[in-house]
Amino acid sequence: MENVQLRVETRQTTGKERAAQMRRAGKVPAVFYGAGRAATSLSVDAKEFRLQLLKIQGAPLLKLASSVPEVNDKLVLLKEVQRHPVTSAFLHADFFEVDESKPLQTSIPVRIVGRAKGVTAGGTLQTMVRDIAVECLPRDLPPAVEVDVTELDINEAIRIVDLNLPEQLGVMVDPQTILVAVQARREPEVTEEAAEEGATEEGATEETPAEDAPAEASE
Repeated sequence: MENVQLRVETRQTTGKERAAQMRRAGKVPAVFYGAGRAATSLSVDAKEFRLQLLKIQGAPLLKLASSVPEVNDKLVLLKEVQRHPVTSAFLHADFFEVDESKPLQTSIPVRIVGRAKGVTAGGTLQTMVRDIAVECLPRDLPPAVEVDVTELDINEAIRIVDLNLPEQLGVMVDPQTILVAVQARREPEVTEEAAEEGATEEGATEETPAEDAPAEASE
């Protein structure tokens, strides 16, 4: 898969106050690290970071671009992005170096394709799993696992084992895991009390015999 490139800068200063200053200046504090590598503090332009993240279709793999040779052209996995709970502004990002010659363990999203015939027949499509943990070489990592639900009928399900996945893609979860299913719509239950109330209301609509009219007074 083609990797998105992200420009980064190294930074020497750290600390909460300095990080706050960077955010006000439109920068995102970040760190680049990996196995057997000392962590390197980075900064990323917030606007570019947001733009590049929109291009990522699956597992968040990125290529770093930097004037520093130790960082430039490194393949990284975006391990974590911290956001402000109210504004959703970027607070911090963690980039983990990936060895392109070694298997990578990560998660990729499940992408539903088509309209299930069970939905057309009145059922409801239920997505049970949003992503799948997998292992493979970085170059073999697909952007997503596509699940075609076109032939899925009511009370049927698709499991991981039902998919035609590439041989080089190892699944790290139970292959019997249900990904998506079509369930019949549940009719509202009628309780005994509701039934009795309905019967009572029906009885109330029946005409009641009129009372005997009073006898006319004699002159």
